Amino acid sequence: LKLSPKCQLRFAHFEQISSSYPRLWAGKYCAQILTGGVMNDLSLPSVSVILPILNEERDLSNCISAILKQEYSGNIEIILALGPSKDRTTEIATELAKLDSRIKLVNNPSGQTATGLNLAIAKSVYEVICRIDGHSEISSSYIKTAVEIMIKQGAVNVGGLMYADSETGLQRTIAIAMRSKLGVGPSKFHTGGSAGESDTVYLGTFKKSAVIAAGGFDERYIRAQDWELNHRLRKQGGLIWFDPRLLVTYRPRNTLSKLAKQYFQYGRWRRVISRQHSSTVNFRYLAPPFTVIANVFSFLLSILISPIFLIPPLIYLALVVIGGVVISKKFIDRLLMPIVLVTMHISWGIGFITSPKNLLKS
Repeated sequence: LKLSPKCQLRFAHFEQISSSYPRLWAGKYCAQILTGGVMNDLSLPSVSVILPILNEERDLSNCISAILKQEYSGNIEIILALGPSKDRTTEIATELAKLDSRIKLVNNPSGQTATGLNLAIAKSVYEVICRIDGHSEISSSYIKTAVEIMIKQGAVNVGGLMYADSETGLQRTIAIAMRSKLGVGPSKFHTGGSAGESDTVYLGTFKKSAVIAAGGFDERYIRAQDWELNHRLRKQGGLIWFDPRLLVTYRPRNTLSKLAKQYFQYGRWRRVISRQHSSTVNFRYLAPPFTVIANVFSFLLSILISPIFLIPPLIYLALVVIGGVVISKKFIDRLLMPIVLVTMHISWGIGFITSPKNLLKS
């Protein structure tokens, strides 16, 4: 990845320290973790928690509270990359920073996630980078567990489960869909699985030196920047490690229109990755666009030739309805689930099909 001059300036002053520091704490304390020893303050590497923030008025306070309550006795700093929010997010962030000196703010005028992450990394002072989103919550042992796994496995990035959750109405139905294979396919960081090497993980706790060596987050990516960075980390020999103990509570979209927009963007940017890294294409990514194309052709043929061509769309709808009943427990969720699943599948598929070749601007 060729860095822009702006990115080069952001990362240049970290290169000298980052080339040696990870070996200092990793080599010194790996044996202690492997033998189950209890690490004290001095043995814990310091951690920079970075968050790209935009329009997070509803969830930001709870998110920061969960970070500050970590069962981690090493040093922690929290860096919020503040985009141009249209709600009270910036005001809330400013008040939180006044209450705790560990919280630092950096301006992210573009509001883009990848840019905000790079700005936060550039401002960070520690070697371990823990990425969190403003609409998520981590368990009290998250950072401690992530650091222990990173050292034990020798990984450059460790992450876990994106546990979509809500107790209210449509958002609850969407959360259930996002935790199911019917909704998102067999992706371990969505649906769970055993610990092990992975192509990508949700959010992630990184070695900063590895991220900088890879060129940081690609700021051309509006979505899928995590997956794309993990791909480059793996290409330079780094290990990406998934562990389901690293559970992050994620608050999903709460309307169908927001869900459709989100999955449309997912599909668009997955197509970009498929073009840039053709070896990464698999059936899971092709299933939604195939579903869209097959259903469109079936409807057209049913009009032009025979109604018998409606059978494939009817089979798809039947599978969605039956699957929705299986993965849902409450009656209202069973009613809403087919609508949610179709919204996710079709939006993702249309985004993939219509993704323009010039979407990834240099």
